[in-house]
Amino acid sequence: MQTKTGINWIGLYTIVRREVARMLRVPIQIFVAPWISALLFIFIFGFVVGGRIASIGGHRYLEFVLPGILLMNIVNASFLQSSSAIYFARFLHFIEETLVSPLSYVEMIAGSLAVVVVRSTVTAIGILIMGLAFNATHIESVPAFLFWVVAVSSIFGLLGIIIGLWAKSFEQLNVLTVFFITPLSMVGGVFNTVNMLPSWLRWLAYGNPFFYFTNGIRGAMLGVDETPPGLGIALTLVLLVVMGGTVWRLYSKGYGLRE
Repeated sequence: MQTKTGINWIGLYTIVRREVARMLRVPIQIFVAPWISALLFIFIFGFVVGGRIASIGGHRYLEFVLPGILLMNIVNASFLQSSSAIYFARFLHFIEETLVSPLSYVEMIAGSLAVVVVRSTVTAIGILIMGLAFNATHIESVPAFLFWVVAVSSIFGLLGIIIGLWAKSFEQLNVLTVFFITPLSMVGGVFNTVNMLPSWLRWLAYGNPFFYFTNGIRGAMLGVDETPPGLGIALTLVLLVVMGGTVWRLYSKGYGLRE
């Protein structure tokens, strides 16, 4: 049982520095690839598809879909960062160095999430700058935008830790992305409004957490909100608490860490 008190700032800094250094060794994969992907989306939806669709939700088609594209990149960046970090730490057996260090479980998790937030924020700001440069978007609320970037990246960072602890192979590491994250993000309101769905299918949107994440970022960027005020924020905070508690419990039990 861990009994130390106070925050180990040196240990937190060491975790963050190590993971940032790991990211900077592959900058094309970490940052350039999602920016190029977003640029292609801007071109396709701005000049190819967008030229054939007058407007959606009171905005140009590109303006409407860009927040969803930004969200998808945040989700991928945060999940891949945390899942790969914990998996390779287990696979290469240097997770033991962290476990024997004078760090609490909360500090270990916070250090991992700090790097996740850094990667996701840099990715999001890069895409936002491209959108502003092409006059494809604007920002209604900077605090709300930052809240959604940090909250969503933290949720999927925690989810990535869970999968990284569970996975026994590279194939298992990608199961959630292939069968859940990508399909749910595609039907999470990225390309359409709720009103465009038949009434009997709208439960697909309201039962999909990606809808609330997309709607939140879209609201911060365009002022469009298709959910009751505060509902998306409340659900997101509940998810953060549940996921954070789950990860802490897994760490305290040593699940996937002491095998």
